[in-house]
Amino acid sequence: MQVDTLILGAGAAGMMCAAQAGPSTLIIDHAKAPGEKIRISGGGRCNFTNMHTDPACFLGKNPHFHKSALSRYTQWDFLDLVTRHKIAWHEKTLGQLFCDDKATQIVDMLRTEMAQAGAQLWLQTSLVDLSHDGTRFTAQIEREGKRHSVTARNLVLATGGKSIPKMGATGLAYDIARQFGHVLTDTRPALVPLTFSDQRFAPISGVSAPVVATANGTAFEEALLFTHRGLSGPAVLQISSYWSEGDAITLDLLPEHDLATTLKAARQTHGKRNVTTALAEVLPERLVDHLSGELTLAGNVGDLSDRRIDEITTRLHHWTLTPTGSEGYRTAEVTLGGIATDRIDSKTMMSRDVPGLYMIGEAVDVTGWLGGYNFQWAWSSGVAAGRALREQA
Repeated sequence: MQVDTLILGAGAAGMMCAAQAGPSTLIIDHAKAPGEKIRISGGGRCNFTNMHTDPACFLGKNPHFHKSALSRYTQWDFLDLVTRHKIAWHEKTLGQLFCDDKATQIVDMLRTEMAQAGAQLWLQTSLVDLSHDGTRFTAQIEREGKRHSVTARNLVLATGGKSIPKMGATGLAYDIARQFGHVLTDTRPALVPLTFSDQRFAPISGVSAPVVATANGTAFEEALLFTHRGLSGPAVLQISSYWSEGDAITLDLLPEHDLATTLKAARQTHGKRNVTTALAEVLPERLVDHLSGELTLAGNVGDLSDRRIDEITTRLHHWTLTPTGSEGYRTAEVTLGGIATDRIDSKTMMSRDVPGLYMIGEAVDVTGWLGGYNFQWAWSSGVAAGRALREQA
């Protein structure tokens, strides 16, 4: 079988690329259904982009690489596509856009776009071997128990990273990129809960609170969730991309509250009130109980000196903790790092060293914040590669 373009991976980036690349495109995936990450995202409603998408919301060794693709296919372009397919959507907090109904509507939309473009989709298809003779790629693939040989002028790596291996993530794109001389930046789980080996927060598992979480100078103000294993919630998932093992994190448990003023006022008006009772008015009661031993929160408010109030305030506004690890790729939403971008053309996503080899989506060293940013990178990078392929066809 001969095609112009073979795309490995029928996820968000791969399908978007196939929809743009035109006819004589074959996209293959080992899964039973395409777009599995789309299907499970956003609680089954798919947080498909973010109103506030900006290059500053992405991490990578080269902070400029992703600017071109994001500027040429924006969140508004994808929203236009969603609207054309009559998919109802709504905005949640911080510019996050979700389907009103099911995430599978986005998958169906992409399948329709691919079909209209003339692309073929082969599911439950595995790559067995891959070679390149300097002009064309030859892939040995297995489908329904039969071997097929596919030759293609172009090859697109869209198999994602290592996150959520139970859905089939293998890091295949990394292996192929290395095969053709590309190097990887360090990879690790990102947008992932942080863990503590002593399970110190197990007694308050399920408690949540708005916080400002900071790791290595980068802060996010969102919700924190205590779990049996450690810390989760949007604030922690966000800073996990900036955290490395051994680093401390800081939590401001009262980001918009002047606790010192509150306690000093209570000292005058409710001096006989217990300190923990006063704090439970501004923090979850179970959290206050948990902190009472660590901070020696005993006695009445009226007995607190200014110095003691300042001590308590400082600890609650600057609670420093050192996680022992993260929950790893098992629950990480994305992989930080990936195929180094210095040998990839930022306009076309094609290798500068191997003509016809393209790398898109999570496989490359571009990682977005939580909240629809990584899907937008998938759409933008997929379109960049797809349009380049169509123009040279």
